[in-house]
Amino acid sequence: MTSISTGTSAGRFDPLGIDQRTLVTKAILVLAGTAILAAASRIAVPMIPVPITLQTFALAMLGVLYGWRLATITTLAWLGEAMLGIPVLANGSGGLAVFMGPTAGYLASFPLVAALTGYLAEKGWTGHRVFASFLAHFLANLVCLAGGWAWLATIMGGEKAWAVGVLPFILGGAIKSALGAALLRAWVQMKDRNLA
Repeated sequence: MTSISTGTSAGRFDPLGIDQRTLVTKAILVLAGTAILAAASRIAVPMIPVPITLQTFALAMLGVLYGWRLATITTLAWLGEAMLGIPVLANGSGGLAVFMGPTAGYLASFPLVAALTGYLAEKGWTGHRVFASFLAHFLANLVCLAGGWAWLATIMGGEKAWAVGVLPFILGGAIKSALGAALLRAWVQMKDRNLA
C-alpha cells in the first residue's frame, strides 16, 4: 500500500475522511483548525520586522490533512478572526492594521500555502513519497516567502526585503518541510500497519 485514502472519489489522500464528513463536522474542523493556527502563531522567535513562527508548518499540515478546499476555508476563517481583532496571529496580534504592516504579504499568501500543499497531497505528493512531500511543503514555504518579499519590497526596497524577509527564513522553511514530510510518512506507515 502506497497511500492512505478514506475518500471515495478517485482514491485521493484523505487521512481524516474529510470527503465523508457532514457539514457540521466540517464546521467543527474549521474551528479546530483556526485554533491550531492560532496556537502555532504563538510559537515564535521574535525577529524584526517579521517573527519566525510555526504558522507555515501548521498551514501546510492542514492543507495535507484537510484537503485544499477545507484547508483554504479554514485559513480564510482564521484570517477573518484576525481582521475582527481576535489575537490569533504572531505575537498575539490581530486587527486590520496587521494587514497593512510588514507581515501583510505573508498573511495574503497563507491561503495559497494551505491550498498548494492540499492540492499536491491530493495528487500523491505525500505519505510514502517523502521527497515529494518535502518538496510540496517547501514550495508552499517559498510561495509564502515570495508574498512576504513582494510586500516588504514596496516598504523597504527589494534588496533589504530579501535580507530581512526571505533569507533568514529559508533554512527554517526547509526544516519545517522535512519535519512535515517525516510526520506524514510516519502517519501512513502507522496506518499501513493497522490495516495489515
